[in-house]
Amino acid sequence: MKVICNQSDLNTNLSLVTRAVPSRPTHPVLANVLLRASTETQQVSLTAFDLSLGIQTSFTATILEPGEFTLPAKLLNDIVSRLPDGEITLEVIQGVEGEEDAAIATLTASSGRYEMRGIGAGEFPELPTVEEDGMTLHLPVEAIAEGLKGTLFATSPDETKQVLTGVHLSLLADRLEFASTDGHRLAVVYTSNPENIKELNTEEPLELTIPARALRELEKILFMLQSEGVIALHFDTSQIIFQGGEHQLTTRTLEGQYPNYRQLIPKQFQRTVTIDRKLLMTSVERIAVLADQKNNIVKFNLDSDNQLLSLSVEAADVGFGRESISAQISGEDLEIGFNVKYLLEGLKAVQSSEVQIQLNTNLSPVIITPLGSNQMTYLIMPVQIRK
Repeated sequence: MKVICNQSDLNTNLSLVTRAVPSRPTHPVLANVLLRASTETQQVSLTAFDLSLGIQTSFTATILEPGEFTLPAKLLNDIVSRLPDGEITLEVIQGVEGEEDAAIATLTASSGRYEMRGIGAGEFPELPTVEEDGMTLHLPVEAIAEGLKGTLFATSPDETKQVLTGVHLSLLADRLEFASTDGHRLAVVYTSNPENIKELNTEEPLELTIPARALRELEKILFMLQSEGVIALHFDTSQIIFQGGEHQLTTRTLEGQYPNYRQLIPKQFQRTVTIDRKLLMTSVERIAVLADQKNNIVKFNLDSDNQLLSLSVEAADVGFGRESISAQISGEDLEIGFNVKYLLEGLKAVQSSEVQIQLNTNLSPVIITPLGSNQMTYLIMPVQIRK
């Protein structure tokens, strides 16, 4: 196998696929990246797979001799990323030292020459495929990107609650619905629905729960694609494959019943606050300096007579902070506490100049939405304030 390619092409694609290389591989070959070179397509494909998440990508190169082999992913990435821009020649000699599966790769650039030992491609596991009775959809890149941006942050890091470590995607008749919850807050994003979902003729909404780790890597692929592009979803009951341009990501879907989050969202509210999002966000960030010293809780005081929202933090033996912001407030006065981290992450995810905060009591769920839009709903549970 002999390939001539550009350093930037190899570096960009290597950086992407190595995200799927396990830190503690159960088999030596899983620490490697699979390289395939085709004279027919004049392309090099790179694949990494940890038996759960797989990423495959390809790029154009000059293929002098076709072939396939695997090389240590981290070592190869570290070398290539440090090489100067320009042409790189990659040549592989297989069957070295009497070992048919062994391979020595020589990497030649303007700065010098490197050799590394690899493993034959035969030991590398094949990426999973979707069953014949699976489905295929083509969704706008922009719609998926919007959904992930507004929900990934609210997934749970707790592996014991595995179904909550993913984003729940519902393919409804009139929209796509993304949802995530960690038990303390809930983020739901609605995006426009492409026409081809209506052609599926399914009686029930199609629902998938996809691991957050895989979706964070998908975000990187979406960034590389043009926003007006389309990404294909091939899926069955256990596997999902995202295909966009020369990039492919495959992952298992999460098993288990996702919580019925729609019933958690209150239908009526006794109090409403309309406020400038950035103004509120910067005030929370400032007062969070003191909140971090104690219990990470900020208190809101709603003053409907003066149309003021006051934020305060009292950290015993440390200090006290208070800020007041003009707001449109309807309903009776209320004192309510929030976890600063959850509050800030929600305000950052809501993409609008003004937000509407809807409340009932100091212990019931609070809803934050962009003013004048139903595109996103962020639910946060208050924290009980101990006097």
